[in-house]
Amino acid sequence: MKIAFISDIHGNSIALEAVLEDIRKKQIDRIYVLGDLCYRGPDPKRSLALIRSLHTKVIKGNADEWVVRGVNHGEVPDQVIEKMKIEREWTVAQLDQADIDYLEGLPSELMLDIEGTSIHAFHATPDSLFEVVLPGAGDEVLKSKLMFASDADIFIYAHIHKPFIRYMDGKILMNIGSVGLPFDGMPKAAYAIVEIDHGQIHTSIERVPYRIEDVVQQYEEVQYPNAEMMTRIVRNGLLK
Repeated sequence: MKIAFISDIHGNSIALEAVLEDIRKKQIDRIYVLGDLCYRGPDPKRSLALIRSLHTKVIKGNADEWVVRGVNHGEVPDQVIEKMKIEREWTVAQLDQADIDYLEGLPSELMLDIEGTSIHAFHATPDSLFEVVLPGAGDEVLKSKLMFASDADIFIYAHIHKPFIRYMDGKILMNIGSVGLPFDGMPKAAYAIVEIDHGQIHTSIERVPYRIEDVVQQYEEVQYPNAEMMTRIVRNGLLK
């Protein structure tokens, strides 16, 4: 069984299309989606439509929660909150009520059993959509923040846009990176594959090139309210 985990599309439908094509070529059996579907990209409507067309299990991310109810003080740095509120208003204006209702109704975690291998998947941590746990954290921090809520064999999360794979106490911990806005300096879409075959487990992080300048053009054409910063992130793969 080959399973793809994708997340953090952030309204980048061109990157999402490239990833879905790569998944098709690799003959993946299942796809699961770990949130952050629309917000901060130039094409939220199509991104959401592509995800819904997969007819698979999808969970909520912090950006999906922001689309539903707005960005609250304390959730982002004070110096960017007003700009992020404007971006959120723009995103909501591209969607309809059925889209908002869909995002609001998403669950917060997945518990999967694949051929006897248990997988616990969530967006940021098992009990938060917002907490940031970075790859440089020590093993004890990672275990206490990310691996406390179940006795799964594999723990998978998203949110930080920096993919990695770690092995601790006989368990596997993965961050699957971001399809639409990688922050690790590699401007290619990221997603993860977990392959399980009669107890054998293979995990990988895939990096997929896509038409970055077409995305830049989209930001400009739709007059996205924070286009300069977002295009810089897309081009560089860095949050700055």
